[in-house]
Formats: sequence, structure tokens, C-alpha cells
Amino acid sequence: MALNTSAETPLPVGEVSRLIGGWIDRLGAVWVEGQITQLSRRPGAGVVFLTLRDPSYDISVSVTCYRQVFDAVTDVVSEGARVVVLAKPEWYAPRGQLSLRAAEIRPVGVGELLARLEQLKKALAAEGLFAVERKKPLPFLPQLIGLVCGRASAAERDVLENARHRWPAVRFEVRNVAVQGVHAVPQVVQAVKDLDAIDDVDVIIVARGGGSVEDLLPFSDEQLVRAVAACRTPVVSAIGHEPDNPLLDHVADVRASTPTDAAKKVVPDVGEEYERVRLLRDRARRCVAAFIEREERGLAHALARPSIEDPHRMIDERADHVASLIDRGRRTLGHLLDRADSELTHTHARVVGLSPAATLKRGYAVLQKADGHVVRDPGEVTADEALRARVAEGEFSVRVDARSDA
Repeated sequence: MALNTSAETPLPVGEVSRLIGGWIDRLGAVWVEGQITQLSRRPGAGVVFLTLRDPSYDISVSVTCYRQVFDAVTDVVSEGARVVVLAKPEWYAPRGQLSLRAAEIRPVGVGELLARLEQLKKALAAEGLFAVERKKPLPFLPQLIGLVCGRASAAERDVLENARHRWPAVRFEVRNVAVQGVHAVPQVVQAVKDLDAIDDVDVIIVARGGGSVEDLLPFSDEQLVRAVAACRTPVVSAIGHEPDNPLLDHVADVRASTPTDAAKKVVPDVGEEYERVRLLRDRARRCVAAFIEREERGLAHALARPSIEDPHRMIDERADHVASLIDRGRRTLGHLLDRADSELTHTHARVVGLSPAATLKRGYAVLQKADGHVVRDPGEVTADEALRARVAEGEFSVRVDARSDA
């Protein structure tokens, strides 16, 4: 219940501790799951002290139990084991310390762990954290590789040696962390976040050289899975445990069977790339040579055509034909002109022969009156009428003789 206190009426520390203890005493027993990090069994002591830790959130709580409670599981429980404890919270007022008084301890078996991991796997998969479309592709040639692994571990040596053997110029940013035990999850999570925050890091490898199911539990922790899912940098899981894949393998962008396999997948082999470049260069050279050869054949074929080989041949052939047509036209036109000239001569002769001038040249004359009327009948003139006579070479005047009336 709420307390009425102020700066003028504060509560003593002992009273506050007593009140906290009273509130905690009202709590009933609870089942608590965690990992044993410290275990103290003093010879002859009737009480066992241990520390129970939540590896996902880096929280610990002290646990005490009677020796006979711990003796029931002493053969299967040791430091690092995961257990389920039935305990009642207790408050030690003199020191202001919270602890749990255990009445029963049960070890968490492998089967139970795997069942819980399967449930967590389904829940995370339902959120889409394992979806293929979320996977990010690895860069072809990373300039800086982030490596999360144990200190001086075989996994670190395998990744570094194989990567540098494949590409000597590759660089690493290594984070050495605990890869098993109670400190593994927070350290691995923090290392992944630190590497992801470095802009120069192109890919992150989380490596461990295998182990038992219990040893690999940190790599199936929900906090680590979500941290990897939130990374903007591609993450490669190289735990090296084939029978049971930790959840990190499902959320990572690429899964490698071993740390050595991770180095092969992340770093290209310089010899293979040189060979690939050589093959591509040879292929390009063959393609260019084939193209040039094909174009040369086409050019030779085009140059072999008569119109290209002797471009004046067609003109010469057409010139003879044109000359023949010109000669033919000239002959035809000459024949037409000759025939027209002959016809014109005959027509001219007929015209001349039939013309009045020709008649006059034969000695005839044309008589015309003063008004120009041609005299055709003697009855058209009168005695002493003056007429004009027109002959071939000119004209002259005549007069009608009166005696001509007779």
C-alpha cells in the first residue's frame, strides 16, 4: 500500500527494508527457469548457494536450497546447466538482498529444450523473420569482413586462413566473444550490433566450431535472432553443427556448414577469378575474331559481285545498248524525214502544178475589173471597159474592143 512520506517525515532504511520484506513475503512460490552460473557447496553446510541467470537479458538472482534438495539432482546439474526451480522469493532485510528459496530443482532435458526451440522457431517463422525474400545477397568482393567468434578459437583460425588464402588482400574486423555459457548471448548480440554499425563492414560472419545442443543454445536465443534480423549488413551463420541447426542458421542471410565453408562463400578465390577472367577474355577474343571473320567474308562476297568488281561494266553494257538505240532512232528518224521530204516534194510539185502562177507561166492571163473581180464570162464586160490583165511576169491594162460584142 502507498506510504505517506516527505522530506520532513522520511522512513528509516530499516523500516523500508522491513516493508519490502513484508510485501515479498506475500508472494507465493513460482517456477523459474534459468542457467546456473555459480554453484557453492561447502562441505558440511546444510545449505547450497547458486546463482540463476537469464542469458537473454543478462539478469541474475541468488538461489538457496537445502542440501537434500540439491542432492536429488547433483548427478545431472552443474554450472552452465539449465534448470527449472520451484522457489519462493525471500528478502534478507539486513543486507537488502532478494533471493529465492528453492524447494525443488529440475534439470531441463535436451528433448524439452528442443521442443521449446521448435515452438520458438515456429513463432519467429510466423513473424516472417525466416522468409526468403528478407535474405540479402552477399557482396562479390567484400572490402571489410566482420567476424564474431571465440578468442583464439579454431573457427577464427579457419575463417582467417582460408579467406586470406583465397584472397590475400581481404581485411577483417574481429570481435572475440564468449560463444557458450551465460555471457555468450549478450556478447554476441553486442558484437553483431557493433559490426553492423560500421559502414565499411560489408558482411558479418558469426562462427563457432560446432558443439553439443546445450553448447549451441546461445545461437538459438530469441534476442540474438531478432538482432540478426534487424541487421542492415548481410550475416553469415557458420556454427558448424549439421544435425541440429540453431535458429541463427534460419534468420541469417546465408548459412555455411562450417567456418571454412563460410570463408569460401564470402571471399572469392583469386585463382578461380583469374581463370574466369582468362576464360572470359578468350571467349571475348573468339567472339571478336569470329565477328571480324564473318564481316570479312561478307565484305569479300560483296566485293566479288560484278557490280562492285567492275562498276563500269554495267555502264559499258548499257552504253552499247544506248548507242544501238540512238543509231536505230537516227535511222528511223532519217527514214521518216526522207519519206516526209519525198511526200513534201510531190505535194509541192502538185501544188505548183495546180497553182495559178504555173498556169500563168504557161501563157495564160487573168483579167480583172477595176474592183479586182475576175472576169469569167464575156458578158461581164462592156465595150471600151478598162480591164487589168495579170500574167506570169506582171500585169498590164487592156480595153474591151467594141467589136468583141459580136
